[in-house]
Amino acid sequence: MELKYFFSDLKVVELAAVLAGPSVGMFFAELGAEVIKVENKATEGDMTRRWRNPKESTTSSISSYYSSVNFYKKSIFIDLTDPIEREKVHQLIANADIVIANFKPGSAEKLQMDYPFLKSLNPSLIYAQINGMADGRPAFDVVLQAEAGFISMTGEKEGQYAKMPVALIDLLAAHQLKEAILMALLHKLKTGKGAKLEVSLMDAGLASLANQATNWLMSGFLPQPIGTKHPNIAPYGDVFYSKDKVPFVLAVGTENQWKALCTLFSDKEKWIDIANNQRVKKRDRIVLQCQSVFSDYDALELFELFKSKKIPFGKIKNLDEVFQSDSAQSLLIKEEQEGVNKVGVKSVVFSIKTSSEV
Repeated sequence: MELKYFFSDLKVVELAAVLAGPSVGMFFAELGAEVIKVENKATEGDMTRRWRNPKESTTSSISSYYSSVNFYKKSIFIDLTDPIEREKVHQLIANADIVIANFKPGSAEKLQMDYPFLKSLNPSLIYAQINGMADGRPAFDVVLQAEAGFISMTGEKEGQYAKMPVALIDLLAAHQLKEAILMALLHKLKTGKGAKLEVSLMDAGLASLANQATNWLMSGFLPQPIGTKHPNIAPYGDVFYSKDKVPFVLAVGTENQWKALCTLFSDKEKWIDIANNQRVKKRDRIVLQCQSVFSDYDALELFELFKSKKIPFGKIKNLDEVFQSDSAQSLLIKEEQEGVNKVGVKSVVFSIKTSSEV
């Protein structure tokens, strides 16, 4: 199935800025939809145009941050406070299938970009709104990571916290909204009716706490910042170094994997019957034992041993190393916009084969 044309008859108007909403728009753009990104003329467009890293030109109208979720779209600059310019957007929406928005509370109504008004122009419209905090505060990702509990668990120890290096809650909320839109499209196909969809960034963050949430809810175990390590499994996430100082992690998630790892120990009988719950309690001792063994091997030799014994491991790579791989290169996309050559990573990485193609 040719995915890049899947939504070729779909028209999307993107009224959203920053990351969550625009990443939803890019998803549909990658699948062939016509996506028109409406940017605020008064602020010279999406604020992420100016979120430049230290190596970027201060005069460029396009930043690499902006580029990450804005491929294959048509950008137009509009002042929604101007009735004449606002009418241009209303005309676009009257013939659109989907609107993606992330207006602050009350703003959409003032600008006549709220669902009830737009529904009067287009009764079958699907209106997809990203919301932030319940109390109306600006919902930037680091604030959400803090208030949804992520930062309290991230870092090496209490008082030395860290945040995740990408705005992950934005991306998780975007996935929720994509799923809601796909359900609404199916509903529209069946009934001809549109819908209003809402996703809260905070709710998306809370829903993504997964096992950390149930650790607390079911057993009263309050997660603490433990770096790359796992609170329930060991050795899992612990950082080790080879003889030639290459950093890597292990992910020993089963007893069979632990037994396989123990075959590298000269005194394996001493360790092989230590069950996971005991390994978690004796993590420091386990880590010291593993590191004492790993220090005798160069990385290439050690990684081959792990592969042969089916022990999950991962070399800690920087992005220069990551994008040297063939698999990463195959996901790159390129586009020229406003004189800037953009390079990014696909957001659509699944494949679909129909029954006749399999």
